[in-house]
Amino acid sequence: LFYIGAGTSGRLGILDASECPPTFGVSYDKIIGIIAGGDTAIRKAVENAEDDEKQAFKDLEKHQITTDDVVIGIAASGTTPYVIGGLETCNLNGITTGCITCNPGSPLDKVATHPVAVVVGPEFITGSSRMKAGTAQKMILNMISTSVMIQLGHIKGNKMVDMQLSNDKLVDRGTRMIMEATGTNYEIARKLLIDHGSVRNAIEHQGIC
Repeated sequence: LFYIGAGTSGRLGILDASECPPTFGVSYDKIIGIIAGGDTAIRKAVENAEDDEKQAFKDLEKHQITTDDVVIGIAASGTTPYVIGGLETCNLNGITTGCITCNPGSPLDKVATHPVAVVVGPEFITGSSRMKAGTAQKMILNMISTSVMIQLGHIKGNKMVDMQLSNDKLVDRGTRMIMEATGTNYEIARKLLIDHGSVRNAIEHQGIC
């Protein structure tokens, strides 16, 4: 799954993509966020980067994109050339496309095979699309990635059984998931988690999953 966008929209795609590996235990090439202007644009605006309608597909090709992949273009206005051009080229190459925009009937809304257009109304501050529109985009991205991870089997019940145990808080959280699933006490559950490396493996070892 690829997200492509410029400015705030690009940053939101990168944020959602970067949260999936630690949350769901997937590899970093499962969901990829790409921003117009490259990684520099994550922190600093890159002038005219969003105006190149051919660059997005070039950026996608760097990741060996195929027809097995899905590309979601993100643009609040629905008029960003970088994003529109990227989806147009994907369509021509048989790659499934979707979009997230806050402007129904926009060029992006029309070019995406599976468009999502959410109406948020005028921004409180004229000229900005990173407030209501940005918040709406972030929520939709969360819905998409979470739904995908559920469909791919990385959730059991409502538990993140494949999350990375990257800090004490997550080890504690995983331990409590195992306690709830198996009925063991904290010490045993924590040992199971440490020994087996994930909530899923620990629970499966107990014959629960």
